[in-house]
Amino acid sequence: MTTLFERIIQGEIPCEKVFENENIFAFKDIAPKAPVHILIVPKKVIPDLQSVNLEDLALMGEIVQVAQRLAREFDIEEDGYRLICNNGPFAGQTIYHLHFHLLGGAPLGRMAG
Repeated sequence: MTTLFERIIQGEIPCEKVFENENIFAFKDIAPKAPVHILIVPKKVIPDLQSVNLEDLALMGEIVQVAQRLAREFDIEEDGYRLICNNGPFAGQTIYHLHFHLLGGAPLGRMAG
């Protein structure tokens, strides 16, 4: 079954793309939780963080580099940002295609009380 993110990457569903290369696609979230809220998605379908294997580790490093680049481009690297990956239903994962949320642009507060 094709994931929502595969359909976005393939251009079937419109998005506001901010980055794309051979391995990664990034776009603005349609329901942002911060002034800057970008989804960074590997083009390779990996269901969740627990499914990352040794051959995917270089891809994980590339995702971090893309997050750093986008933090600079959106001028959030100095004040701080979050890079979040929800893994599984208890963490709030609703789309089973690995993705990371880059959030910043305002004080984000504490993660947990």
